[in-house]
Amino acid sequence: MAGTLQVPRSRGALSGTLLTLLGLWGGLIPFVGSYFDFAYTPDSAWVSTSGRLWLEVLPAAATVLGGLILLSSANRAIAMFGAWVAALGGAWFVVGGPVSTLWTAKHVNAAGAPVGSVGRQVAEQLAFFTGLGVVIIFFAALALGRLAVVGVRDAALTEPQVEEHAPEPYPTAPAGPPPVMGRYARPSGPDTTPLPKPRHEVPPGPADAPPPPPLPRRRPRQESAAPTDQKVAGHPTGDR
Repeated sequence: MAGTLQVPRSRGALSGTLLTLLGLWGGLIPFVGSYFDFAYTPDSAWVSTSGRLWLEVLPAAATVLGGLILLSSANRAIAMFGAWVAALGGAWFVVGGPVSTLWTAKHVNAAGAPVGSVGRQVAEQLAFFTGLGVVIIFFAALALGRLAVVGVRDAALTEPQVEEHAPEPYPTAPAGPPPVMGRYARPSGPDTTPLPKPRHEVPPGPADAPPPPPLPRRRPRQESAAPTDQKVAGHPTGDR
């Protein structure tokens, strides 16, 4: 859970920068707007009143503070806190003027009245209070939405960094004597003993030579038959 609180600083960079600029606009325009005939009464530059302090300077300071927190924080909870502070500042720009009629003596807007023509008064109302507050709330809500989502980059920050090592080579057996080449050769190594060479080794002949002729078989020796007294037809016997 603690790992998901880490966010890249670029997550709130755009919203934080815009909120800071909008807060500076809201805090400075009531003091310098009279140079361009774009102001609320009293129509004088660098004149401070209680209405300007509570309705313009205070929400502008909250917006700048929230934008700076959002711009510089790499912690999700702290960055969301900055976005909420900026959103509250924008909301006070919108509702501060109507609420101020409750504590003024004649129930008028404590910020004064816009000067100039009708079109200029509408532009002053939007640029000083209502429109400015809506834009601040929009960018603060955009930052809150981006911070509420755990992205792929956020998950990558929580994963432990694992160093990659090259695999160790397998141990190899010690090299043995060179293999014995020949008819009765076999692999030899530290645990084997080569066979003794035969005394008489017949050299191999060519591959296409005919096989040698078989040796003549010796006829078995015949034994002389013993004399018998039987008579054989056609042969005289020794008895007369």
